[in-house]
Amino acid sequence: MPIFDEVSRQMTSAMRAKDAPRLAALRGMRAAFQTEMKRDGADTLSDDACVIVLRRLAKQRKESIDAFHKAKRADRADEERAELAVIEAFLPRLADEAQTRSWVEAAIAETGATAPGDVGRVMGAVMKAHKGDVDGVLAKNLAAALLSNANEDTI
Repeated sequence: MPIFDEVSRQMTSAMRAKDAPRLAALRGMRAAFQTEMKRDGADTLSDDACVIVLRRLAKQRKESIDAFHKAKRADRADEERAELAVIEAFLPRLADEAQTRSWVEAAIAETGATAPGDVGRVMGAVMKAHKGDVDGVLAKNLAAALLSNANEDTI
């Protein structure tokens, strides 16, 4: 079942079960989908488009959790964590660190990157080849580390 339809189906189930936190998260997801549909003028969203929207929502929740944690608002951070769990249930798993490292190393070889200033080129290659499968922050950190190590080795 497409992600868009599954969110709608689970939203109905959450209403019937009176599961307010889950319902709030699902409503937020559906609202984000509808906003994206209005932007494109489409009647529905493909799973790829849904995943992009969900990744954006997950990133927002993670940032909110950090902000609430710093503000010592554990109650609000817990609410955001609950919403994040619902969002992540619909997302495909990202590549682990070992797989991401191999993709970054391949992109470094492909682009001929040799210095820490080449991280942008490496990230462009990684994201072009594996956009939906890789954690961009992890890939960037690995690329920066690998390029700084490569630079130290040549000195």
